[in-house]
Amino acid sequence: MHEKCEIINVPKKKRIALVAHDHRKSDLLEWAKFNRGLLSEHTLYATGSTGALLERELDLPIHKFQSGPWGGDQQIGAKIVDQEIDLLIFFWDPLEPLPHDPDVKALLRIAVLWNILVACNRASADFIISSPLMYEEYPRFIPRAKVH
Repeated sequence: MHEKCEIINVPKKKRIALVAHDHRKSDLLEWAKFNRGLLSEHTLYATGSTGALLERELDLPIHKFQSGPWGGDQQIGAKIVDQEIDLLIFFWDPLEPLPHDPDVKALLRIAVLWNILVACNRASADFIISSPLMYEEYPRFIPRAKVH
């Protein structure tokens, strides 16, 4: 496996993308308020209105992208590929069909392909943020790009 992979050292200060669909924004906000102290030790990114809401309620700086339907999911995906995001916390709504579902699927595909942490609900987000690995460097294996 290692000969087909490259090791990237994820820094102690993680770069965390926070995303939530409309029906899950309050869940993400509640989770983020509870974990504000831990989140303040990392660099935060978010899509459009989620980022504005989090920045206002947490009083923390958030690097904001476009809204998800306007390309924000794709912007985060590009940052993952460029190795500028280490963790995706994405409270998505599995019961609500959305016009940008292909973008959501593409973002999750990129996150898995590039082997970054992904939390899609509060339980997984709680386990990830409370892990001792969140506060030390972590060797992340990523695929070597195939050149044709």
